[in-house]
Amino acid sequence: MTNHELFDRAKAVLPGGVNSPVRAFLSVGGTPYFVERAKGSRVWDAEGNEYLDYVQSYGASILGHADPVAIDAVQRAATDGTTFGAPTRSEVELAELVCSWVPGLEMVRMTSSGTEAAMSAIRLARGATGRNKVVKFAGCYHGHTDSLLAAGGSGVANQGLVGSAGVPPAAVADTVVVPYNVVPTLDDETAVLAIEPVAANMGLVEPEPGFLQACRDECDRVGALLLFDEVITGFRLGRGGATAWSGVQPDVWAFGKVIGGGLPVGLFGGSREVMANVAPLGPVYQGGTLSGTPLATAAGLAVLGQLDDDRYEALTATAARLAAGLADAMTSAGLAVQVPQVGPLVGLFFTDEPVRDYDDAKAAADTGLYPSFFHAMLAEGIAFAPGPYEAIFPSLAHSDADIDRTIETAGRVAASLAAG
Repeated sequence: MTNHELFDRAKAVLPGGVNSPVRAFLSVGGTPYFVERAKGSRVWDAEGNEYLDYVQSYGASILGHADPVAIDAVQRAATDGTTFGAPTRSEVELAELVCSWVPGLEMVRMTSSGTEAAMSAIRLARGATGRNKVVKFAGCYHGHTDSLLAAGGSGVANQGLVGSAGVPPAAVADTVVVPYNVVPTLDDETAVLAIEPVAANMGLVEPEPGFLQACRDECDRVGALLLFDEVITGFRLGRGGATAWSGVQPDVWAFGKVIGGGLPVGLFGGSREVMANVAPLGPVYQGGTLSGTPLATAAGLAVLGQLDDDRYEALTATAARLAAGLADAMTSAGLAVQVPQVGPLVGLFFTDEPVRDYDDAKAAADTGLYPSFFHAMLAEGIAFAPGPYEAIFPSLAHSDADIDRTIETAGRVAASLAAG
């Protein structure tokens, strides 16, 4: 069966034919490829086409697809049952491991997704402070909960939206959106300042020197909590995530992706004092039947157990080589591009100026070059995300040969685009 035939079937039973909007290829055009299987740095679609994959489940697959250690852990866990609605040893072990790696993180509560983690972290911040106002940054995506969708980066920007229908004015009445890399002035009604410490949902935008610490100081000035949404940066920038990378410690964290080893999982956490507000210890309710399932925790433990400093150094070196190679090849071919790199994360913007906030990222996307680049690369068997606001995710499975091929292909594609 072809991708087109599958897409037609999907559109009859799924809105837009997908279960997450970016997968529909709306912002790049064309028909999405339907993945049948994956291994390491590659995926194969329904027609048997092979792609060198830089989506990697939007960062969840840090080891590459179908890592044998993770697969074995999931298979072994599944033989004992997939969900119980009761506590398990593996969720305790994963919580202990996460807390031991992140400076200042003392207690966590597991969820089934990054969206749930961010939503719950916001509720916790409001409950702990007794305040309602949430301040967030334009272009930072914190999941699709109502109050956080305003100017929400890739989750909505790839669809050409600024928010979402169905969100009543009351849901965002206490949400304030400010520009990234500009320290906001908070007031004593602010419960929480929410931020992606490295913005990876408007392409990739690095915080400017001193920005995160200044946000920390501003929260302290008014008694607000600082939330690091590390669904992407957590355990990808390194063992301690953005906290160790930046030296700035928030009050509340949200994690996802890597910690689930490719299965649905999220968690939020903070100090013992802050987390004492969460039920059953305190008045902030949060729960979930499938939170901390034995399959997800087994996979997470298996993946995190393979990540040490040497592997993070290797992954960062791969990302640096890819970023430098893309920048050189594409600019040499006559295209104006910016290819930022932060640790193992890479971005791509079609502009000759550095990108420091959402307005800059949107201007780069509005050049309209990304869809042509995306499809030309896909035709050569290299898959980037189907939207200009996504990051590029090299994995530990990407070889030097993979990087060389990507750089060489991008140079040829760029030359063709520059020639019109």
